[in-house]
Amino acid sequence: MIIKNKNQKREYLEACQISVEILKQVYDAIEIGVSPIELDILAGKLCEEKAVKPSFFNVPGRKGIYGYNSCIQINDVAVHGIPDANYHIQDGDLVTVDFGIIYKGYFTDHCVSVGVGNVSKENMKLLKVGRESVLKSTKQAISGNYTGDLGYVMESEARKNGFDTLKEYIGHGIGDSLHDEPEVPAYGNKGEGDQLKKGQVICIESQVVAGEPRVKTDVDGWTTRTRDGKNAVMFEYMVMVDNTKPLIMTPTQDWPLVK
Repeated sequence: MIIKNKNQKREYLEACQISVEILKQVYDAIEIGVSPIELDILAGKLCEEKAVKPSFFNVPGRKGIYGYNSCIQINDVAVHGIPDANYHIQDGDLVTVDFGIIYKGYFTDHCVSVGVGNVSKENMKLLKVGRESVLKSTKQAISGNYTGDLGYVMESEARKNGFDTLKEYIGHGIGDSLHDEPEVPAYGNKGEGDQLKKGQVICIESQVVAGEPRVKTDVDGWTTRTRDGKNAVMFEYMVMVDNTKPLIMTPTQDWPLVK
């Protein structure tokens, strides 16, 4: 999707504002003893209160449609975590919430990771590098640049700090559908990939892992975790491409990394 006028931009920013407000309330509810399913139920309740629909609900997958309002990952779960009713957040956990809504036909999609309680130095570094790798990449979302420019930044930032990025899961365009062109991998080479255009809305995301960038999927067909059991974090920002300064449409970059 390409935003072509002020009215489209205004409405899309409204969608992002509502979505981030919901995500913030879910983020604020993360604490020791809370289960992921409680966070997901809260997200669904807030969607109802604001008369919006969760954008992940009913997304098709290999084992049927997705039946939750959000994806919630704990520690070694890198992506697509089904909210668990049996697990309760523990001191030192890394918790990731991936969430979006549908508002006036516009889709949103963004993700944050946070440490809970007494977070180890290694996990704190992972959180910082995970967020910084994506934030630095957003600066490359300028018309005329390429998706490879963004991916190069994400991968390079992770690797220079002793981590890596997953290659199976990628960022994407977004607009009147959840996943649109172009694909935005968290790896790549400068000057390669699709060229960005002014007004495009893209989701820039990366799953940064502490160990090998290899994953396996649980029997539920969704929950995907690192093969070596090491931790992962994920950050995702919706960005509108512009000629000089990209617009981060889901501003969560100042939220504390530990709570």
